[in-house]
Amino acid sequence: MEYHEAADFLFGLRRFRPRPGTESTARLLAHLENSQESIDCVQIAGSNGKGSTARMLERTLREAGLSVGLYTSPHLDDLRERVRVDGRKIPRSAICAYVDEVRGYVTERAADGDSPTFFEAMTALALWHFGREDVDVAVLEVGIGGKYDATSVVDPIASAVTSVTLEHTGIIGDTEEAIARDKAHVAPDERPLVTGVTGAPLAAIREVAGDVVTVGAEDWTDAPGESGDEEETGPDVSVAYQGRTNHTEAAVSIDAGDWSVETRIPLPGSYQAENAGVAAALARQIADVSETEIARGLRNAHWPGRFEVIDTDPLVILDGAHNPGACEQLAETLGSYEYDRLHLVFGAMHDKDHRAMAAALPAPDRVIATEPALDRAEDSDVLAEVFASAGVEDVTTATAVQDGLATAIGGSDADDCVLVTGSLFAVAEARSRWTSAGIPKRIRDLSDARDALEGANVTDAGVYRTRGTAVHRVVKKSLQRRQASSLKAELLRLGGECALSGLQRDDENVDAVLMGTLAQFERLAENLEDRAHGLPEIARELRETLDIGPDAEPAIEARYPWHDRTAVMGILNVTPDSFHDGGEYDALEDAVARAEAMVEADVDVIDVGGESTRPGADPVPIEKEIDRVVPVIERIADLDVHVSIDTRKAAVADAALEAGADIVNDVSGLEDPEMRFVAADHDAGLVVMHSIDAPVVPERDVTYDDVVEDVIDRLSERVLLAEKAGLDRDQIVVDPGLGFGKSARESFELLGRIDEFAALGCPVLVGHSHKSMFDHVGREAGDRLAATVAATAIAADRGADVVRVHDAPENVAAVRTALAARDPDAYEWRG
Repeated sequence: MEYHEAADFLFGLRRFRPRPGTESTARLLAHLENSQESIDCVQIAGSNGKGSTARMLERTLREAGLSVGLYTSPHLDDLRERVRVDGRKIPRSAICAYVDEVRGYVTERAADGDSPTFFEAMTALALWHFGREDVDVAVLEVGIGGKYDATSVVDPIASAVTSVTLEHTGIIGDTEEAIARDKAHVAPDERPLVTGVTGAPLAAIREVAGDVVTVGAEDWTDAPGESGDEEETGPDVSVAYQGRTNHTEAAVSIDAGDWSVETRIPLPGSYQAENAGVAAALARQIADVSETEIARGLRNAHWPGRFEVIDTDPLVILDGAHNPGACEQLAETLGSYEYDRLHLVFGAMHDKDHRAMAAALPAPDRVIATEPALDRAEDSDVLAEVFASAGVEDVTTATAVQDGLATAIGGSDADDCVLVTGSLFAVAEARSRWTSAGIPKRIRDLSDARDALEGANVTDAGVYRTRGTAVHRVVKKSLQRRQASSLKAELLRLGGECALSGLQRDDENVDAVLMGTLAQFERLAENLEDRAHGLPEIARELRETLDIGPDAEPAIEARYPWHDRTAVMGILNVTPDSFHDGGEYDALEDAVARAEAMVEADVDVIDVGGESTRPGADPVPIEKEIDRVVPVIERIADLDVHVSIDTRKAAVADAALEAGADIVNDVSGLEDPEMRFVAADHDAGLVVMHSIDAPVVPERDVTYDDVVEDVIDRLSERVLLAEKAGLDRDQIVVDPGLGFGKSARESFELLGRIDEFAALGCPVLVGHSHKSMFDHVGREAGDRLAATVAATAIAADRGADVVRVHDAPENVAAVRTALAARDPDAYEWRG
């Protein structure tokens, strides 16, 4: 079964109306042999904040060393976002296997008029996948209510109700108290329910749940008569929101009496502080989680589209507020920012209370009403009328969110604010401005063409028809269905070719493989400039991907050596236990002599490391790592070379940069939440690597559908994190992480397709030196120099911007040879 067939089958279940009860989900899981029964599950219900809380809990439990499944909805771009294990989206292959398992059963039930719904099937998918992956804990975001929600098929070990507002009144109750009673049915049998609810709804929750742990501000009061007991003042877990510490984070403190935490969270807003308190209280119920692990887990709980500050010049904020209560919280948080004019890009679903949402938002100076590309989206003219009748004088419409966002940003001054809100669907389409990029494909023969087309889920007939035309420039992009249809028609008219995924729905992006000459792509971009539906933005992205036309990136100042050639980064490990050269340079004078020899061999960067990431390596305390690396950096900082610090710890990076380093090489991919801010504060270069574990865990089994595209997908979010901290993409270097959570075959696949990482718009580093991947070609430890040099030449030829190696002279020669073969005049060595 192809992925597009499996996804289409699941989306097709949306034709069945939701119904209360867990029986249908239970029967489906029984058909799957109840593989979820061995899993400890947590349910998180609530009107607002349940997704953020689920993410905070999941990240905190992972910080404590647990394997965690996370089930949330809706998704921003990809169905697979709803089901994650340890942060990784469910593979397409797993979805295909699941649909193979259930399709016959579902068809039989449908014939009897009793098919599972889309949400029931997705809930079963999540639990089935978590069972197969043998996670320690599964965190489930409840859909609607609690008593009859599909997720209530499990017996949770812990549960929460984050908040209660009027929602789904035709299904779960027409008062806040009735809604609270319904949600309270997620309460676990043997532990108290954790809740951030107050007032009369809290009393209703107590009627159902009995034992409750309350979370809220320090002045929270449970008034007499609401609990049925004597007056209580103060919650069980008090939370203090201490305001923003920078443009993307806020300080919070959590105090439960016998434990307390002070940390920062990447989700500004007092309501998010309460969500953090709920998540922390749940984590303490579930596992032996330390205060340090809670603090770090909460700070790493990035949740796209939830008061996400994308830029500061102008201030650009994306927030998926989709009801009046969420809009009120958004307005409160936005009030802590200073700006001149507010430009609001608003797109919402037709079943929402638009007038109440508009009234809850801060008064905008300008509104651009727009429509996400879904049938359920409200007409932009209707939304425009809502804001006009609310007194906004400057109201216009746009046919697509991307068009509205481009207009808003283009008409804003540096001190203005652009806010995109109304639904997560609107936010997802706006966010593609920063996350969507065409992936250039290297097509050498029909086999490459077939692989590129099949990787985009093009049907067998489409592969056969178009594979022979994919011989010039080939770009793979994820697009809205209407965008994909327009691009295909236009490219065909120009003499090019386009193949689309078999999955073509208004509510899911379509993979498109665009094929043509550079001239055809140039004309395509020109012809898209005046179109609607976000096509001008697609034209800009194509020009960036293919480096064509008037919008091609201008030459930048060659601040780093990788800006004008493939740079060689020489490895200087001052550790006793590194896998290739441990103990050789841990004496200061030996390290300095080694650095001087590498400079003599013409390396461009020296990468100083004080902690090994080889399999089984023991962590090194911060102070010890600083003591190892800082004296070396101080001695070599004046050499004619850039200096990099290879570390996973922000404190070590800070000390190294103070000592004279220019670049931070973080093999953990920003797992230390302070790292991106340290690099930004020093205006340093930053290498962000994709890794599953650092140090490497040899037995870790990771499934990739396409290792290159999966790693690009993961790195795109890491790059955006660094960018939001204040770094530019030309100083953010991406490293695919050969050998880190990849097999030898997968590492070679990354090496051979390294040019596809240009999709991220960042320099690319390849770190392959003497790695075990070369066992694949018969080169064991101690006999990998020739293979390393060969891989260096391949990386340079494929367009890598940096190669990280141990053996300087041999690899410098390999780089120069590869570059001279591409352009003999440009790379002639003149000493």
